[in-house]
Amino acid sequence: MAAPHTLTDLVTPGPVEPRPTDSPERRRGLSLGKVLGYAVLVVAAVGLLLPFFWMVSSSLKTNSGVFSIPVTWFPDSPQWGNYAEIWRISDMLVWLKNTVFLSVVVTVLQLFTGSFAAYGFAKTRFPGRNLLFLLYIGTIAVPWQAYMIPQFIMMSEAGLTNTPWAIIALQAFGAFGVFLMRQYYATIPDELCEAARVDGLSEYGIYFRIMLPLSVPALASLALLTFVTTWNDYLGPLIYLRDPDLWTIQLGLKSFVSEYNAEHALIMTGSVLSVLPIAVVFLLGQKYFVQGIATSGMKG
Repeated sequence: MAAPHTLTDLVTPGPVEPRPTDSPERRRGLSLGKVLGYAVLVVAAVGLLLPFFWMVSSSLKTNSGVFSIPVTWFPDSPQWGNYAEIWRISDMLVWLKNTVFLSVVVTVLQLFTGSFAAYGFAKTRFPGRNLLFLLYIGTIAVPWQAYMIPQFIMMSEAGLTNTPWAIIALQAFGAFGVFLMRQYYATIPDELCEAARVDGLSEYGIYFRIMLPLSVPALASLALLTFVTTWNDYLGPLIYLRDPDLWTIQLGLKSFVSEYNAEHALIMTGSVLSVLPIAVVFLLGQKYFVQGIATSGMKG
């Protein structure tokens, strides 16, 4: 009969078998796959950034040098005067001021309305909550062109056409923002809100003092997406803003291209000035943007 196992036999581990991942062939395969993955990412990044680099390079060229063959990526004598000239011959300052105003106001309103509605859908209980949320989110699938004319009639009846308030009123609420914030709020334990209610904190207090401070990454993501979307919007201002003093950068550049269609270098200069602010905003907020998007999908 075999002797019974002792405590030492049970505790002392046996010989450790080498894992397949420890083999040299396996490590070489993983290293090769990582190198190929980085190579693909580098090629994709170059493909995305090359048009922007060409745009910046063309803004420092003469008109004849923009479309020269072969392509010159680095101008021999940079024309820095293009950036001073476009401010002189166009209303660039007015366009940028109007665009910044619309983008900031719409972003702030969407942050408030989206996060506030998302709190109601995520942390409060009321009859028909899930159905109402599905119906509201379902409006994302409806293209804007389907209700563009009724909206214009409504804004005309309200006397808001040819004013920035028409765009602000239409874009102050967004179903995507509610969806994004609701997904993030779902990752916050309900016990935290229940404990606050037991301590006598109102729903408004829970929203302002607990939920908002905990949702900074999601708020940053929503702010970045809303700001970029509003900044790049062309069709909305085209429909509602007829006065040149109210034009945004997108409408202003379109009129500039029509008037100075032979000034290719200045057109590229204006394009750089229109892209530069949102590029800076994205670079400053990319950390929170990635974090907010990642955590918003953790729990449905």
